[in-house]
Amino acid sequence: MSVTYELLEEFTGTRTIKSPDPENEGETKSVTTSVADINVRFSCSETDKTHERTVNVCFDADGEYDADATAVRIGEVAMGVGYKMANGVIA
Repeated sequence: MSVTYELLEEFTGTRTIKSPDPENEGETKSVTTSVADINVRFSCSETDKTHERTVNVCFDADGEYDADATAVRIGEVAMGVGYKMANGVIA
């Protein structure tokens, strides 16, 4: 089973999350937080299944974001996602 992936954001080290504003009904508020992960969508063309999750990013020896190592890591996660899809763990 072949699983591909799509990055749902560019890693910047922060993520802005919108949530309901408890003080103003019907309104939302935005909060920016530090993160060390990236949102990814995994897809299987054989089963038309998709699965979205975060994957921890990789950093080099200097503490800088390493896009190449992160791509390898996401590929490793994709193999696990494929196995779980094939065995019905991810529906």
